[in-house]
Parts: sequence; C-alpha cells; structure tokens
Amino acid sequence: MSERSRKTRPTVPPGLLVIDKPAGMTSHDVVSRVRRIMGTRRVGHAGTLDPMATGVLVLGLERATKLLGHLALDTKAYLATIRLGAATTTDDAEGDVVSEVDASAVDEEAIRAGIAELTGDIQQVPSAVSAVKINGRRAYELARNGESVELAARPVTVSRFDVLALRRTERTTDLDVLVECSSGTYVRALARDLGAGLGAGGHLAELRRTRVGPFGLVTARTLEQLESEPALSMSLDQAVEAAFPRRNVDSTVARALSHGQVVPAAGVEGTYGMFDPDGRAVALVRDRGRTAKAVLVIVPAN
Repeated sequence: MSERSRKTRPTVPPGLLVIDKPAGMTSHDVVSRVRRIMGTRRVGHAGTLDPMATGVLVLGLERATKLLGHLALDTKAYLATIRLGAATTTDDAEGDVVSEVDASAVDEEAIRAGIAELTGDIQQVPSAVSAVKINGRRAYELARNGESVELAARPVTVSRFDVLALRRTERTTDLDVLVECSSGTYVRALARDLGAGLGAGGHLAELRRTRVGPFGLVTARTLEQLESEPALSMSLDQAVEAAFPRRNVDSTVARALSHGQVVPAAGVEGTYGMFDPDGRAVALVRDRGRTAKAVLVIVPAN
C-alpha cells in the first residue's frame, strides 16, 4: 500500500457490532467477513457460537477489542429445539447417532419434571466436544481425534427452562424451549441430560442465541445488512454505558484516570464506567477501599 493510500484510507471508529450470525459459519468466519466489510484487521469477538447455531455474536472493532474481556456477559438467552429419541456423539444434530428409541409417546408430565430437575443451580458435565480445556487442549480436539474425554461436572445456573411447544413425529418428540442461563452453560448438555433422564436419548436439533448480557437481537444485524450499510451497532461510549454502571466525573478526575492514577471510590460493586463532562467513557474502574483504579483506560492521556 502506498503512503498516499495509507493517509487517505478512512478511519474506522471504535465500537461494537452485534451480529446475527447465520448457521454454517464459525465465529472466526464472521470475524474475517467483518474485517473485510469494515476495512480493519482489529476485530475480535466476545465469546463464540457453534457453526450450527445462529443469533447474537458480539464483536469489538479497533480500541473496543480491549473492552471485550471486561464485558459483563455472564447471562445468556437461547431459543432451542431439543429432539427426544436419539443420542449423538456431539449432543447435537451434527454428530453421529449412537442410540435410538421410539420417543413419540414420552409423557409430557415426565418431560416437565425432567426440565424442572435441570433448572436452577445445577452441576453440569460439559459436552465432550466443548471448548473446555484438558491439560491445555480443547475437549473437542481430543474427541475429534478419537481420544477419550472425561470432563468434571461444574456449577452452572439455568434460571429459565420453558417449553414453548411440543411436537410429536412417528418416532421422536421435539421440544421448542426457551433457556436463560449463566455463562458456561451448554444447552446441548441440557438436551443430552433431559433425554438421558427420560430414558429416550436426546440431542440439540437447533439453537438460536437471542441475548448475551445486555446485547440482544433488537440491535443485531445480519452480515448482508452490514455489507449494504457498514456501520457500528454502538459507539465505544454507548457500549460502556450499555454494559456497565455509569458514573459521571469532573475533568480533574477524568484527567487523573487518563494518566492511570487512582481516584476517589464511587461505592459501586464490580466494574463500572467513568464518563467525563463531555459524555466520553474515560475508563473502566473498580473500587479498592476508598480509592478506585482503572482496569482499562479507554481514553489514555496524549
């Protein structure tokens, strides 16, 4: 690229993109596509979605990539279809079927009782093809190489697990469900465990993520929409305000934060955003006793 091209190339502003990911693409595929559309290499994602899944994928551009690791994305919501009657190697529709039974007449009350047991604070064993690391390697890498994968159960919270519709076929029962859960919960594992508890086998047939933290489908755009109108979903300032408690400070405090100095505590639990008198997000901050220190300086001193 010539010196003149570098100077005239438009600057991409920092901020977030909320993408409605299509099925069949990896999260990295989406990042690559967005890099081309937006004309920048500095694109990252806040958590992944499996290729078969659709829905909310949060991306950061430019300086907003530094924000991704601090985003409060501890709750997620999904619409899913669980198919009873077959268990698979991956606990979803992309795996090989390992067992089948006639589940067309599974009792509805038994289904609801099984769902109740998987609601609330539970211990969940992640799927063998999850991204959980075992001795530094991803579980799905080991599983796909034919190696044995044994994962320990871990605590997760399923705050909502509702049946929206029940459909019966000649040999299966499909459940359309709404799941709201903590980060780290595997919906495919819920499908697996529900089917196992009913003695019918089960797997995840479809999955659509409708919300990650405060970011939902309302602000999401498809890649085709982004292609026709390349623009951020929200600026860096809007992203901080959406994801964190807000505290306004005067110019003196804002200047101190921009230099990485400690400032008086605001009495807020967890991470919060401090905004200068012009409405700019200056830093993400955490209280430490009577003082507060920036965990991320968004607007560093020149």
